[in-house]
Amino acid sequence: MLTKLLNLAGCLTIVRIRMNDSSASPGYTWLAFTMLTVFSWGVYGILLHKGQVAMGDPVNGRYKAFLFVGIAYFLTAVLAPLFLLMAKGSAFSGYTSGGSWWSLIAGIMGAIGAFGCLLAFGAKGKPPEVMAIVFAGAPVLNAIVSLLIARHEINWGKISPLFFIGMVLALVGGGLVTLFKPSPPPAKARPAVVSQAATPAPFKP
Repeated sequence: MLTKLLNLAGCLTIVRIRMNDSSASPGYTWLAFTMLTVFSWGVYGILLHKGQVAMGDPVNGRYKAFLFVGIAYFLTAVLAPLFLLMAKGSAFSGYTSGGSWWSLIAGIMGAIGAFGCLLAFGAKGKPPEVMAIVFAGAPVLNAIVSLLIARHEINWGKISPLFFIGMVLALVGGGLVTLFKPSPPPAKARPAVVSQAATPAPFKP
């Protein structure tokens, strides 16, 4: 146990050194933040589904859960960056209309995605199935939209075939995870207990 704690402390120290490194080399700071996103989004669907079920309201539980998702967004995506910008003296200046509108649209799309997950759960979709499709389809859509945005700057003839193969494999992987995910065995039905009324003893003359 002590060895594991020392190894973990060493890894955290390395990450901290990399994040504080001001050299021209990018290091592994981006990887640390990426893994943070992988972890948070990886458990997002499961926690969202648990919140919806724990509401105990089959009809409106998804909307109640989404309400608290919005509260969480307000705490982490409004108050936290606002305090950070206030500490840097840039909270109320330096905004552009283009940056503000595109950021607002991005936030709306994220909220719609979260609400779509809740609707899928409400329609009897299971977290492994729903999130497998989401995380397999989203990177492919991201790649397609990125290509369309930068279509005039890309040399289409030099795109590696592995790029398209990777898109296909992502879709196939999401489908395989959805179709062949392990499921717990169905609960055995309890035998019905038939109550029998006491029958009178046969009449003997």
